[in-house]
Amino acid sequence: MTTERAVIGVTGLGVMGRNLARNFARHGYPVAVHNRTEAKTKALIEQFGAEGEFLPAETPEAFVASLARPRKIVIMVKAGASTDAVIEEFAPLLEPGDILVDGGNAHFADTRRREKALRERGVHFVGTGISGGEQGALEGPSIMPGGSREAYEHLGPILEDIAAKVDGVPCCAYVGPDGAGHFVKMVHNGIEYADMQLIAEAYDTLRQGAGMSPAQIAEVFRVWNTGRLESYLIEITTVVLSHRDAATGKPFVDVVLDQAEQKGTGRWTVQTALDLGVPVSGIAEAVFARSLSGHAGMREEARVLPGPSGDGLESSFADDVEQALYASKVVAYAQGFNEIQAGSAEYGWDIDLGAMATIWRGGCIIRARFLDRIRAAYEADPGVPTLLADASFADELSRAQRAWRDVTVAAARRGVPAPGFSSSLAYYDALRAERLPAALIQGLRDYFGAHTYRRVDRDGVYHTWWELPGQPETRVDV
Repeated sequence: MTTERAVIGVTGLGVMGRNLARNFARHGYPVAVHNRTEAKTKALIEQFGAEGEFLPAETPEAFVASLARPRKIVIMVKAGASTDAVIEEFAPLLEPGDILVDGGNAHFADTRRREKALRERGVHFVGTGISGGEQGALEGPSIMPGGSREAYEHLGPILEDIAAKVDGVPCCAYVGPDGAGHFVKMVHNGIEYADMQLIAEAYDTLRQGAGMSPAQIAEVFRVWNTGRLESYLIEITTVVLSHRDAATGKPFVDVVLDQAEQKGTGRWTVQTALDLGVPVSGIAEAVFARSLSGHAGMREEARVLPGPSGDGLESSFADDVEQALYASKVVAYAQGFNEIQAGSAEYGWDIDLGAMATIWRGGCIIRARFLDRIRAAYEADPGVPTLLADASFADELSRAQRAWRDVTVAAARRGVPAPGFSSSLAYYDALRAERLPAALIQGLRDYFGAHTYRRVDRDGVYHTWWELPGQPETRVDV
């Protein structure tokens, strides 16, 4: 009989699972490790066994038997059918009170389904977003656990211990019931899509518009990373842009095929936002930009289309691009937090938005200096309808808008596609508009489909008899 001495277990020892297991061991936790193919388990012990106490297990039964109760098992396998297969394999071996943690990029609806099914068996299921890639998994990720509070009481201290720390505060906090953790991770990834698209547009505007080289643009980004744009993504942009291909000596970005791939979380963010009725146009444009980049044949055929001609921009235009990039990033983050707010209300999760900003400050891909200000904004007013209405951000956007508009116009005149910049600016203008053309849309809907409309001067729902000129409108009871 295996001695129950492992504090936590990891099954699925790919790069992320292996590094997470090593992180637990490095922090002094005896870790049970298991993989469907035994070779990966043996490789982990051979290469990293000296880092801490690992308890390898060849079978699910031996793995479960090595864990102290309540058993805490982290599943690190491919999202979807593979996760369901592991749950089906391990659930019969568990007892009431035990905890299964899914650390993959599962769709939150799948997490809600799994959590409900396991709860009926007395087993806690904790859908957990983990951001930071393989390095973060090893050195300290941002962790977004959902599930029951009871499960978090047992699991939370361990996760907080291995998470990244900023100012001594763990980048891990309880998110909310059932699928809340994976929902927040999904939106995190959607913001990540937008962030990278905006960075790419800033690069493209400076290169195609101002004629700067990748190395010159890398230096611009390096300077930006010392200010309000300081972030992990800006930091690594300087590295990528300054890198030269060893085989050709050309700038690295010039030898990479310009077709961006995606794994689906950005698309889920947009699809879910549509279901919730939340506008996330900046995130959507980033997802569509990746999709368009992959349509190589269509792009090839469309090169017959003429573009504009004209003088290039001055290199000093970089200051305006910085303003446009910052303002557009604020919009993207605001849209993401609005979606979390809407999801929380829809599913009764009661997510603390300030806490989400706090745990994204370190470990994760979108970690950035201005997340501290987002945290402060939600602490000052947890019910603020949009970050753009926060006095501090509103003031910055006001001061940035001239440059923001100039960059958007300049990109259009030079034929540089900048859907992220332009859609973010359109969102800003739509929010601040006193009247929107939606009034005309409602009139058209009433004309062709009798879909009715509301008036600005009195209550009620109305329909106009368009085919009978002069006929009074009718109030409709709904």
